[in-house]
Amino acid sequence: MNVALGLLVVIGVAAITVTAMLFVRRRAPEGSYFTDGDRASGVFGVLATGFSVLLGFIIFLAFQSYDDARKGAEAEATIVAQQIQTAQFLPADAAKQLTGELVCYGRSVAGAEWDAVDAGTLGDAINPWGAEMFRTIAKVKPQTATEQSAYDRWMDQTVDREQARNARVHSTEGIIPVPLWLALFVICGVIFGYMLFFADRGESAVTQAMLMGSVTVVITFLMLLVIFFNNPHGGGVGRLQPTAMERALRLIDAELKVVAVDVTPPCDERGVAR
Repeated sequence: MNVALGLLVVIGVAAITVTAMLFVRRRAPEGSYFTDGDRASGVFGVLATGFSVLLGFIIFLAFQSYDDARKGAEAEATIVAQQIQTAQFLPADAAKQLTGELVCYGRSVAGAEWDAVDAGTLGDAINPWGAEMFRTIAKVKPQTATEQSAYDRWMDQTVDREQARNARVHSTEGIIPVPLWLALFVICGVIFGYMLFFADRGESAVTQAMLMGSVTVVITFLMLLVIFFNNPHGGGVGRLQPTAMERALRLIDAELKVVAVDVTPPCDERGVAR
């Protein structure tokens, strides 16, 4: 989340609502527009409670989606590293080709694909290196028990990797439907409108500004939190980054050097085919 932009939004919204409160206060009767303050406070409590329960539920769901995307990215990176090891037990030609394609897959996830996710342009596109690996493994004919075991293990890991990728990109389009957004904004408008009826010419302007400003700041911050969790990708503080895959790629390079496996990936550093 862009912290500076978020603060500007909070300050801007608070300024608008406080200005509205002070404007209404100029013509408001002493003691507010409500003749029974206790009853009015009780009604406001119902509004605030209903809003907080709904908002809390939405934040929980949005955070769960955020956490699923983070766990999916970590699981995908781990599985890619594991598949590098599995590939070494397959026939030599296929092992070398699959190793290079796996490295390209990881680079693509951390590079071109991650940028597409951040920009919201990924859509239903598949990772091209996942398709290349499918073509390569389809040609493999295991000859020994070790190769057969590695082949079976590779297929299982491929399924797990695809599921992890789905979890990572699932929240790209956001999980909160339009009707919920409409309900949230309508309730926010109702609460702010209701607050204007607490305008009291008998109280000081500072007190009235604090009354409206505090409610506005809390609600605006909560709404920004919902927006953040609903869109976990992109730039800004707290956004998901390809840290796990970048770490996995560094480990893969170190492991390949240790076991003296010389592979030239058929892609550049961002996973784009040469």
